[in-house]
Amino acid sequence: MWPFGKSTAERVKDALNDNPVLAPHDLQVSERGGTVTVTGHVPRKSVVGLITMTAEGINGVKNVDVSGVTFDEAVSSPAQPAPATPQATVTEIAPTTIAPTTGNMNASAGSTDMDAEIKQVEDRSRVAKAVLSAIRSNGELADDPIDVLQSGSSVILRGVVDNDHEKRLLEQVARGVDGVSGVDISGVRVAQGARELAKEKDQDSGDTVYTVKPGDSLSAIAQKFYGDPMEYKKIAHYNNISNPDLIHPGDRLRIPG
Repeated sequence: MWPFGKSTAERVKDALNDNPVLAPHDLQVSERGGTVTVTGHVPRKSVVGLITMTAEGINGVKNVDVSGVTFDEAVSSPAQPAPATPQATVTEIAPTTIAPTTGNMNASAGSTDMDAEIKQVEDRSRVAKAVLSAIRSNGELADDPIDVLQSGSSVILRGVVDNDHEKRLLEQVARGVDGVSGVDISGVRVAQGARELAKEKDQDSGDTVYTVKPGDSLSAIAQKFYGDPMEYKKIAHYNNISNPDLIHPGDRLRIPG
């Protein structure tokens, strides 16, 4: 579970998949040192900007590289055939019925519909980004690992805070941002000291990392992160530890979901 169980790249991927415009395109995401790289193909250039806006709502994202995202060029209307050379003599002109054109008109209408949908989602994503900015600007919440996702004109908050007061404050700050019609905090949990545990990240994978301290055991570390000492097996397996009793101060353990 976030903030411990998913890397930054995985959480960005979740946010892209939660976006109705971006979800169908199976975009690939990687992250290193706060820079998120997205690759894949989308139908038009305007969708690329939406990728950046969505990724920027995820905690820990410093930069978004979309240079690996390709898109279709604008499709031009097919050239109309040149008018036929008029005949020298016309003896009779039959009445002409002009059939309605459907192909290009439908394509244009489809493009217009997509543009309207993209703009609507972009506007809502701006609201989500503004909520994240408001959280980062609050002295009590600034260091809490919180992601902000957009759902219609509402926002979904995911992450962890240190106490119930911060959870109430988080909702209050989010509701105070212009354009927010609702706030879902069901994905926010309270865990004292969790913000400190979530600070250290593996630069390659984006995993949460814990540095073993004197007196630590895997079961004690599992209790800190999961609230369940029996989850030590998960940590041992993820870090290829064959003997859970053999960990040493200074060891750096990646914390899985």
